[in-house]
Amino acid sequence: MKRHLNTLFVTTQGTYLFKDGETLALKVEDTVKLRLPIHTLEGVVCFGQVSASPFLLGHCAANGVSVSFLTEHGRFLASVQGPASGNVLLRRRQYRLADDPAASADLARFFLAGKLANSRAVLRRALRDHGGKIEAEAIGQAIDRLSQHLERLQTDIPLDAARGIEGDAAHAYYGVFDHLIVAGKGDFAFAGRNRRPPLDPVNCLLSFLYTLLAHDVRAALETTGLDPAVGFLHRDRPGRPGLALDLMEEFRPFFADRLALTLINLGKVKGRGFKRLESGAVVMDDPTRKEVLVAYQERKQDVVEHPFLREKMPIGLLFHTQALLFARHLRGDLDGYPPYLWK
Repeated sequence: MKRHLNTLFVTTQGTYLFKDGETLALKVEDTVKLRLPIHTLEGVVCFGQVSASPFLLGHCAANGVSVSFLTEHGRFLASVQGPASGNVLLRRRQYRLADDPAASADLARFFLAGKLANSRAVLRRALRDHGGKIEAEAIGQAIDRLSQHLERLQTDIPLDAARGIEGDAAHAYYGVFDHLIVAGKGDFAFAGRNRRPPLDPVNCLLSFLYTLLAHDVRAALETTGLDPAVGFLHRDRPGRPGLALDLMEEFRPFFADRLALTLINLGKVKGRGFKRLESGAVVMDDPTRKEVLVAYQERKQDVVEHPFLREKMPIGLLFHTQALLFARHLRGDLDGYPPYLWK
């Protein structure tokens, strides 16, 4: 059984994590607040001023539990994990393909096809759910643009051309994203994607959800035996998990973006839950961050049917499933990589 739902998020500042027998214990101001058996966990994500004992880190590494450290506002800092698992032949195959421009372009097209198809599905769902409240014509034009790019991705194009398609598709998609926000427009206006740092509440929310998603996809790749750092669409860069960023592309629209829209449109997050720093960056306050984390975990429990495998599974298991399918493609067991297509 995959432990795909059991990620522990630690947001209380000053928390100390330590090993207590076969459990992970959390202490705040000399009071133990929680104990969890180590075998029930898949990962631990620590935000801000959270520390851990060396004995716990070693125990987590030995049991396949990754421990990640982020800033209080969600920027990734570092991750502690045990020895890499998996067949060395699989990784060598991954590295060889990453060094081959033509093979990299082919794989990048698979990832982008999933991203664009799911982006289009998000826009189509918005028209179906809110057709009378939103700018249907503008959204329809964006859908047509994404469809044109999907057709181009079926042709043999080089990697730079695929990246150009991604850029134009993102411009079309985010260009109408503000129309999908039907509540709280005064606090949650969206004028375009920005990051490092995010400059408005919507971008702050999106960036935070993308960080959580990248953590889960990276863990799935490590479990499968692939190297999260060596990607095909996202090329090598120190400290960047290129393959994790590749694989998460198909999940961004229907998982992260839809969750952000749900939180905003249903009033689960409020404008007062975000604050602007002197630098201009917008960050969440602690209650809002906890609300988003709870919603993220609950969303992972929603059951969907995998269109390729024809099996029902929680969304949280999709990350592992897609990593396994990608590994099967690299091994030659599948002619192509089937991205998850949301309907």
